[in-house]
Amino acid sequence: MTVIADPALPRHGMSFRSFVTLTAALMAVNALAIDSMLPALPEMAETLGIMEANHRQWIVTAYLLGFGVAQIVYGTLSDRFGRRPVLLFGLGLYVLASIAAAFAGSFEAMMWARIVQGVGAAATRVLAVSIVRDCYSGRDMARVMSLAMIVFLAVPILAPSIGQAILWVAPWRWIFGVLTIFGASVMLWAAFRLPETLHEEDRKPIEFHSVVAAFRTTLTTRVAVGYMLAMAFVIGGLFGFINSAQQVFVDVFAAPQLFTIIFALIAGFMAVASLVNSRIVVRLGMRRVSHAALLGYIAFTGTHALVALTGHESLWSFTALQGGAMFCFGLLAPNFGALAMDPLGHVAGTASSVQGFVTTVGGALIGFYIGQHFDGTVVPLTLGFSLCGLAALGIVLVAEKGRLFRPAPGRT
Repeated sequence: MTVIADPALPRHGMSFRSFVTLTAALMAVNALAIDSMLPALPEMAETLGIMEANHRQWIVTAYLLGFGVAQIVYGTLSDRFGRRPVLLFGLGLYVLASIAAAFAGSFEAMMWARIVQGVGAAATRVLAVSIVRDCYSGRDMARVMSLAMIVFLAVPILAPSIGQAILWVAPWRWIFGVLTIFGASVMLWAAFRLPETLHEEDRKPIEFHSVVAAFRTTLTTRVAVGYMLAMAFVIGGLFGFINSAQQVFVDVFAAPQLFTIIFALIAGFMAVASLVNSRIVVRLGMRRVSHAALLGYIAFTGTHALVALTGHESLWSFTALQGGAMFCFGLLAPNFGALAMDPLGHVAGTASSVQGFVTTVGGALIGFYIGQHFDGTVVPLTLGFSLCGLAALGIVLVAEKGRLFRPAPGRT
């Protein structure tokens, strides 16, 4: 399809609002596939013969591993063939895998369907970031990502409630039916509205030396590597929460009826933070906002760990402290991502792939490790969050040569 863009518009040829909404929808494909099934994990485990409660977490982790590993190839492919065809291929694979998961008759079949579903969804993550980087840079890129995350974060707020609503009227398999419909809708939207954002002269042939050079650039740019690794640890804490959330509300607080409400409330803190970030990042800068947020994240998670260790945890302290940590996460996540990508615009596709691979696979493994230590209390979860925040701070200090809130000497 040939699209003639209005020269008054950016490279994507769409209105700013439409572009942000489509970017958010692409990002939401992934979030919906993770969070919508959390209320259904017990029923899915019973149907599929999963006997150990902590083993239910594989339904989330298998998807995340497929999602993370596949990102390593999408950037190189999109740098060669363009963003559109690779994106549409990934969305098509996601739709087919969602159908397969809906009909899975065993734990093994579900695991394979979830892995393939993650492989398909990986294209949306890589291409969303690459397409934004094709069209924007610096603080403007951070603003686009923050606005997209406002819409995107509505999905974690609503997804568990959507899953629960489906369970009230239909079997859990219909959750994957909804994922199929949503994925197909986004695929059609992108096919008819999104032009190619990678110019022909910017396409790179798949040559061994050029691929290696792009990977080398991505993995040797100090600030990019630093923020990529810091993001992996912070996301690891988040995935630990997602893995354990259903068990926390049922086994620790005996309040399964409040799970979707409080989960939505906690996710709402992230959405508010993204809105705040979009308003202040251009004025204050990515480093000031994200570094302050990281320190706040450590303060909330450290306090939470102390509350849990001393036996004073309650449902309401958990909600307040977890919500505060997620507010800080919503401020630091888009800025860490933009800081990691900003020096790599000339290899945006490969950089997005590598960073997506490291942050997602690293975060999934860290989150799975935290989740597997669930022991009927929130101590492993809160300690995991706190240690992840401290590790992220250490990495940022190394990347910025000991400085916070402003670039290291020689950087802008």
